[in-house]
Amino acid sequence: MLGGSLAAHRDEVRARVFAALREQLYERGFDTVTLSGVAAAAGVGRSSIYNHFPDRQALLVAFVEHEAARYVADLEAALEAAPAPAERLAVFVRLQLQRLAEFHLPPGQALTQALDPAAYRRIAAHADPISARLTAIVTELGVAEPAVVVAMIAAALGARQLVDVPADELPETIEAAVRIVLAMAGAAT
Repeated sequence: MLGGSLAAHRDEVRARVFAALREQLYERGFDTVTLSGVAAAAGVGRSSIYNHFPDRQALLVAFVEHEAARYVADLEAALEAAPAPAERLAVFVRLQLQRLAEFHLPPGQALTQALDPAAYRRIAAHADPISARLTAIVTELGVAEPAVVVAMIAAALGARQLVDVPADELPETIEAAVRIVLAMAGAAT
């Protein structure tokens, strides 16, 4: 048994499985993911992975829930360190684009086709706390049409084209996006 206790074993299996899934999503996309392939890459038995995840949709939902919780914790810590709304917006944009560059799931429409409606709703629900933080920042800035600005920022930050650049160009691209979003929100410095 991995770990030393049942809880430690469960956590270790999930950590290995999520690491293997993350790599497969990055390299090949969700369409090619199989539970047996993830189990083999994670170094866990097929029966073990099926004890944790009955199918690949359950695996993807658990993975997204795990990643979203980690991201929200990182976002909260980063936002707390930024004293002004414009700085918080810049932090938000940077983190969103950095995670988009790291995280390879099919875009919304493709994901709706890959998952059943209940699984898709569970994944989509993890965007709510992130959207709420963006809305709070934009509202703090005193933007005249916050709902419109939030929707435009969210749409822009979901565009894979922004981060599908050579790795050495990514930091400059992210900073350009920060400047553009700040200007769009009337918070350009």
